Amino acid sequence: MKRTPWRRAIRFALTVAGLSFVLGGVFDTSTVFLNHALWFIGAIAILVIVVVGALFDMLGVAAAVASETPFHAMASKRLFGARRAISIVRNAERVSSICSDVIGDIAGVLSGAGALAVGAQLSSTMHVTSWHRELVIILLTALTTAMTVAVKAIGKTLAIRVPTPIVLTAARIADSVLFYRRSPGRSRR
Repeated sequence: MKRTPWRRAIRFALTVAGLSFVLGGVFDTSTVFLNHALWFIGAIAILVIVVVGALFDMLGVAAAVASETPFHAMASKRLFGARRAISIVRNAERVSSICSDVIGDIAGVLSGAGALAVGAQLSSTMHVTSWHRELVIILLTALTTAMTVAVKAIGKTLAIRVPTPIVLTAARIADSVLFYRRSPGRSRR
């Protein structure tokens, strides 16, 4: 039976939903860690989660906006990562969906949950009670939300304006992490 574009899209959507379920469950266990960690360690973890979410959001937008042409020129010069960058741009719909929708959104949810846990730890460290405790938690959660939105906005603006170096950097990292073997004579510029 021939696969239609709709069947592929539905299959991809179900795969992404399953991946989101697994990643959400795995990463949500980090909030259990944050409930028992010192508040400043939790604050650092939240910052890392926000930055990772923004980076993946930026990659998703860059993949959707980038053009293949400069990467073909780089690949003809055998530049490290250029072939992977072509693959990223050709699969922009999938890359954007996974990076922006799955990883970026999960990071957003986790940063909010982490802010809640850190707010509770901070208020108990400061020995704050009653409505002051709730105020600390609300302020920290609002600050985390504002920081997440601001960092993602900066990343998306950057991705729209200069997508080529972002995609090439991601391709080089992917090739390095996946131990992509260059054939002898290929330069690593």
